[in-house]
Amino acid sequence: MKRVIGTLMAVAVFAAVGIAQEMNSKGEPVAKNEQNKPVELKKGETIYRGQALAKGVSKAKVEKVFADPSKYADKTVQVEGVIVRSCKKEGCWMEMADKEGGKSVRVTFGDHAFFIPLNAAGMKVKAQGVFKTKVLSKEQVDHLINDDGAVFENRNADGTVTEVSFDATGVVLTKI
Repeated sequence: MKRVIGTLMAVAVFAAVGIAQEMNSKGEPVAKNEQNKPVELKKGETIYRGQALAKGVSKAKVEKVFADPSKYADKTVQVEGVIVRSCKKEGCWMEMADKEGGKSVRVTFGDHAFFIPLNAAGMKVKAQGVFKTKVLSKEQVDHLINDDGAVFENRNADGTVTEVSFDATGVVLTKI
């Protein structure tokens, strides 16, 4: 009888583990979908996420934006560069720089309007969207660091971060 109960308990534990969803630090289920599934691209291959990039949009360099963020606020621009790092759980953000080793900006995709592959780091990227300056709460900062591997250069004394970020409406990713 003890063996039967022990076996049933083991089966129940394994079933519960198999059914359970991975959760982020906010207690929300982690989104797993076709967009954030890792991809195997050949050199020069391209994938698209979000809206198609419009023609004739002004271009900006990330490094130049940091010199005077207010000049670019609320203006749709196109940026190009390389993905330095990205969200490791959902593909819901990335950090991009003009070039390898350059100053990076965190890029979000609306309110999770689309995702990028979990293995997108190192790819070339073109993105269209808007630069924003905002204060991230201590909880947001902790979540981004602990769950997703984000890096922030300057954290305020209260744990918040004043961040210049880029909210993209569409991206084009190319394997380098």
